[in-house]
Amino acid sequence: MHPALWISKTGLDAQQTDISVISNNIANVSTVGFKKSRAIFEDLLYQNIHQPGGASSANTEMPSGLMLGAGAKVVATQKIHTQGNLLTTDNALDWTIEGKGFFEILLPDGNIAYTRNGQFTLNDEGTIVTNGAGYELQPNIQVPDDAQSITVSGDGEVSAQVLGQAEAVVLGQLTISDFINPSGLEPLGENLYSETGVSGAPVQGNPNLDGLGRIRQGALETSNVNVTEELVNLIESQRAYEMNSKVISAVDQMLSFLNQQL
Repeated sequence: MHPALWISKTGLDAQQTDISVISNNIANVSTVGFKKSRAIFEDLLYQNIHQPGGASSANTEMPSGLMLGAGAKVVATQKIHTQGNLLTTDNALDWTIEGKGFFEILLPDGNIAYTRNGQFTLNDEGTIVTNGAGYELQPNIQVPDDAQSITVSGDGEVSAQVLGQAEAVVLGQLTISDFINPSGLEPLGENLYSETGVSGAPVQGNPNLDGLGRIRQGALETSNVNVTEELVNLIESQRAYEMNSKVISAVDQMLSFLNQQL
């Protein structure tokens, strides 16, 4: 079997994976707090025919070697945690983090997940929860029934104007977490991430302190997907896929010619 067939097959597989990554980015262009991914490619092991620097005679060395590659593969998908654009909503429970950090979310199994999606709402007990599955924001913050308005300061203090009281009532202090390697977080779906061994332990603190981002109320962080960039990447991957297909077709024609002539 001609080795070019297998090499091109690895190219087809790699480009298919890349297109899947790009399509997921484009599908989530309207997902609040979504972070785009990119595929990381790597060449496969080489068949070493002649080692560079090998002796070509008693007094000379080969300046270059003869090494045949075996193709390519996708070894990782990396999340790009750049800041998305700011979308003003004027909703009191829409919050965004300007800078580093993640909101802390309590999962039903008791573990903590992390998100950049600041779309929150209240459940039937007045607890601030995520807008989708209703997971509790951590630390737990309860809003009284007679609260007229909710305010979140840039450093995360949550307060409410309660009916019959002139002064605002402090409901709690919001904390956020950051990681030394956010790209190492594991995406769980539902706009959530979980800690892994390579992400590092969460560094928790108050917003707007020690390098953590500040909270802005009434705004959301949009997806950081650039549609134009993704379409260009899609065209590039499509062309690479087509070229690998043409190599397979060309090798097949060459082998067919040999079979007919010999």
